[in-house]
Amino acid sequence: MAEPLAPAWGWRLPYGGRAGHVAAAPEFQATTMQVCGLYPFTAGSGTPTAGTPVGRHQLWGEVVCLDPLAWLRAGLITNPGMFVLGQPGTGKSTLVRRLVTGAVATGTTPIVLGDTKPDYTMLTEYLGGQVIRVGRGLDRINPLDSGPLGTVLRRLSGAQAETLRWEVRGRRLSLLMALATLVREARITNAEEVVLGRAIDLLDDRHAQAPTVVDVLKVLEEGPAELRSAARTDSTGAYQERTRDLVFTLDLLVSGSLAGVFDAPTTHPLDLNAPAVSVDISRVGAAGDKLLTAAMLCTWSYGFGMVDAAAALAELDAGPRRSYLGVMDELWRALRGAPGLVEHADALTRLNRAKGMASIMITHSLADLDALPTEEDRAKAKGFADRSAITVLAGLPPRELARVHEITPLTGPEQHLVTSWSAPDSWQPDARHPGRGKYLIKTGGRLGIPVELSLVGPEKELYDTDQAIRTARPAAGGRPSTAGSQP
Repeated sequence: MAEPLAPAWGWRLPYGGRAGHVAAAPEFQATTMQVCGLYPFTAGSGTPTAGTPVGRHQLWGEVVCLDPLAWLRAGLITNPGMFVLGQPGTGKSTLVRRLVTGAVATGTTPIVLGDTKPDYTMLTEYLGGQVIRVGRGLDRINPLDSGPLGTVLRRLSGAQAETLRWEVRGRRLSLLMALATLVREARITNAEEVVLGRAIDLLDDRHAQAPTVVDVLKVLEEGPAELRSAARTDSTGAYQERTRDLVFTLDLLVSGSLAGVFDAPTTHPLDLNAPAVSVDISRVGAAGDKLLTAAMLCTWSYGFGMVDAAAALAELDAGPRRSYLGVMDELWRALRGAPGLVEHADALTRLNRAKGMASIMITHSLADLDALPTEEDRAKAKGFADRSAITVLAGLPPRELARVHEITPLTGPEQHLVTSWSAPDSWQPDARHPGRGKYLIKTGGRLGIPVELSLVGPEKELYDTDQAIRTARPAAGGRPSTAGSQP
């Protein structure tokens, strides 16, 4: 006669092993070589274990790790570009802030290249990083400041110094042209580009410190012989006629809507030794899109200059070899400012792999591409998503996924899953967005990894982007309450 099987919770007898609750068995994660003796009580891994833990797999609860640089080193991807796409409120910045925290913990320096809300200021300060607040009456950024590259240049001599000097000149000219294009809302001419380049050369010869836009405007108005020669004119009147539009354009940079932000020396240089850097341009954003675009362009140029400077110091054995994580949030607000700005951003970001830098670009919708001024700009901007080895999708509607599918192939179940996160299913107040903290990670033609992120410890406060809305509760009479606020 067969022995009876024990009930699930044990026999109802004294010393029969009866238990009121049977806890789940502990889970351990290890390689098959380490736990091969536990067969068959093992389960194979289907998610990467390299990088920062960002949540658990939505189907079988396995920990999912993500880090563009770690995945590149492990051979999982071919470039460290990451593109994050999702509706507002789904937690895009929450995921990126988790990656920023993990980057600091593993020795990578995150650089937030223009925080428009701000979403990263509190976290950067908590991590002991540097926060630069750009705006009228706050910190300033000089577009012509060579930044950390200038420090490296002073240590070099000979051919190395000459090569880096031309690099600094090219960066200055490129950014000044981008700002002029933004103010004018049209490209500057070839003749104006030649004159600008010669003016920057003259100022470098005259001043030991970095020139400013005000200095460039003054030398253009003076019209020395070198500039008249560059403009291919033989009289003062002809020179003034040829440079009139350029003078007015630069004057707008220092006295128009952009005055007070980019017309003086940089107040707080970037710190190469900071564990994280965030450039807060939220005050600038309140002043209009044109000023915000200018702030983003300057921040991008200044930030990538910091990366190049660190690489140059490492080659000279004058500093450690560093890796960086560049965060570019609200990307399209900068690119749609004027024709040709996409080309400037494209030139800055194209060589990230060679620089040891990962980049994360964040936006709400690929439809933002349609707002770019020209078809050429729209095609180049689409290349940002094409070149990103990792695409992360939060909640998106079906029409948006159809556009994403043209760039990153999605299976039918994947599209249905992401669509299910896109809209709340009830009208109840304080209902949680169905897509909050849920993401689909896609790399190439691989099946996507559905992951759900849960906040732990101080993350609930550091990653909260809705504090301002929740604290401004209406008081009696419909006016916002200021109870508990500081004057």
